[in-house]
Amino acid sequence: MTTVPADPMPRALTLLKQVWGYDAFRGVQGDIVRTVVDGENALVLMPTGGGKSLCYQLPSLLRPGVGIVVSPLIALMKDQVDTLRQLGVRAAFLNSTLSLQDTRDVESDLLAGNLDLLYVAPERLLLPRTLELLERVHVGLFAIDEAHCVSQWGHDFRPEYQGLRVLPERFPYIPRVALTATADDRTRADILNVLELRGARQFVSSFDRPNIQYRVANKEGPKTQLLDFIRAEHAGDAGIVYCLSRKSVEETAQWLVAQGIDAVPYHAGLSPRERGSAQDRFLNEEGVIVCATVAFGMGIDKPNVRFVAHLDLPKSMEGYYQETGRAGRDGLPSTAWMVYGLADVVNVRRMLASSDAPEEVKRVEAAKLDALLTYCEAATCRRQLLLAYFGEEYPQPCGNCDVCLNPPQVRDMTREAQMALSAAIRSGNRYGAAHLTDILLGRETEKVRAMNHHALPTFGVGAAHDEKTWRGVLRQLVSLGYLAAGEHHGLSATGKARGLLKGETTLVLREDTLVPRVSKRERERDRTRPGRAPVNAQDQPLFEALRAWRLAKARELAVPPYVIFTDASLKGIAELRPSTHATLGSVSGVGQRKLADFGEDVLGIVAQHPGEGRTSRVPTPAELGAKSNSAVLGLLRPRPSAPAAPLLPAYSPEDDRPEHASPEVTEALKELRRELARETGHSAFVIFPNAALEAIATRQPRTVEQLQGLPGLGPKRIEAYGERIVEAIRTVLDA
Repeated sequence: MTTVPADPMPRALTLLKQVWGYDAFRGVQGDIVRTVVDGENALVLMPTGGGKSLCYQLPSLLRPGVGIVVSPLIALMKDQVDTLRQLGVRAAFLNSTLSLQDTRDVESDLLAGNLDLLYVAPERLLLPRTLELLERVHVGLFAIDEAHCVSQWGHDFRPEYQGLRVLPERFPYIPRVALTATADDRTRADILNVLELRGARQFVSSFDRPNIQYRVANKEGPKTQLLDFIRAEHAGDAGIVYCLSRKSVEETAQWLVAQGIDAVPYHAGLSPRERGSAQDRFLNEEGVIVCATVAFGMGIDKPNVRFVAHLDLPKSMEGYYQETGRAGRDGLPSTAWMVYGLADVVNVRRMLASSDAPEEVKRVEAAKLDALLTYCEAATCRRQLLLAYFGEEYPQPCGNCDVCLNPPQVRDMTREAQMALSAAIRSGNRYGAAHLTDILLGRETEKVRAMNHHALPTFGVGAAHDEKTWRGVLRQLVSLGYLAAGEHHGLSATGKARGLLKGETTLVLREDTLVPRVSKRERERDRTRPGRAPVNAQDQPLFEALRAWRLAKARELAVPPYVIFTDASLKGIAELRPSTHATLGSVSGVGQRKLADFGEDVLGIVAQHPGEGRTSRVPTPAELGAKSNSAVLGLLRPRPSAPAAPLLPAYSPEDDRPEHASPEVTEALKELRRELARETGHSAFVIFPNAALEAIATRQPRTVEQLQGLPGLGPKRIEAYGERIVEAIRTVLDA
């Protein structure tokens, strides 16, 4: 029987490299692994894509017995089990998709000790037969994934999850680790209570997903806006489009297909066969877009979802964060894109007000909606607002959201707000935005005349503005709680409006909602945002060749493509261009099993793409990540809103350094990095990351001293590689 070593970490690091192909843990993963392997309970809050699954999969290999994973979705079980089996891990699942014989085979393997991990749904786990079965085997740990489902305050409450309180009762000495990506204080307290984790260590990782670019726009023609977005930035990419209703899901999917986009619908009203077909296509093919209600996505482990789009307003910040977090799990640049309008705000507020939920629940949900609307209307960095909601401070604007990239103007709109509120009050606090807009603009429509509203003092007072201006003002007044949505979309002034009407408070609104829409040609001409491609142009042919091979191999093995290699691993291969198994094994995500199974194929493809004439480019903020954010702002051309103080050590004017990375120096540094990787056996990006490479190629230092302060180059790297770096630069510049 396997026993836990006194210090499990050396063995943990060995397995991390051999099985998963990673050289080191990310963030607090190592501390979590040590805690669980030592037999302690833990609560883990880690963002989607942050590596939660490793925190129970690796301990399951290190602890004696089998790891039992409680998972809410059948699709997730199959997905993770397929991935683990490709890695050589003995994994299985028990759920309703198995035949009676398959179920018996899994149970037989479990009793014989032939499994490292077993995935079960909470409903299956709570069956007396399953509990009795687990009492007959050596269980190493219980992992409760998506643990926020325990709480009625969570955004995905599932009553069956509360039955998991049986685990500490029947298995009191087996460690339990609860994991979730989103849990406010109240939800966290429920998790600790139901699963009896009081006193357990709590690990709260940063909620930041630096590779995701957050963008919110006004809803003007949502399907056309979505199509323009996909064609301009994510043609051929996998994505998820969330809609509020089943009807909208089907209409959007059909419309995208008619426009030549490969899209499928997914919602609870479809038959199991239709839902299964849609999900299989999404997981097993490249570039498929799923249009779905929120019924789709929880637990989906597909790492190369390049965008998540919302055509309707989510109900809470937790839901929005969870859904957008399904983009870019591989760490490559991805987009969270949303459009919303006044009707969305009115609908969601009205649905909340008319629900049968207890008043306390309504208050909590209203506060969550208020936070989301504040985020949508923000004129400041979206990432800072998003992280602040989860109690995390982000010290500076991120440089990778629409507000940072194209800062909106704000304007004092107190007078306009007073006009709109007065129109609502004088017309009886029961008419919708369209009618109020007609009153403000002085339009004598049939309805205005019939209600005698053309005689109101507010009739025509807003004629100096256009219809879009007034709809923007009304939307923001509803969002900010000055107007409330009632029956039939009617708007009424709230108590909060009193101070504004009396002139005791002022109101500053975003000006981008108050100006005419620019043409598509103008938007394209004014684009300043860097490209979103996962790899540089010079590496694209090899990357696409590797993707084509991966798809063919995945179909041959009947597994999703990312089970073979993730996009992040293919990107690493395309950039490193390994020529030996040893060098290929240094790429992140290439473990021993994958090296043995696929190494020859990959090296053969690389050999066909030597990569002559490769050039470089300045990385996007998303590529460099949050820890390199100051480096990003220092490397990219300064924006008018950039901080006045330099974020990198400044050279004197006499240095006359170039503004962009030199292609020749960049290539020389990449060759040096490959050479050092071969010599040391380390991954090329452990030698020095892309952030450092780009900074060096831009600064072109000629002495070791000038390397000081560059991003990604600490004292140890400079000591180990500094002389070689400056020698490579001198060779190029003096040639």
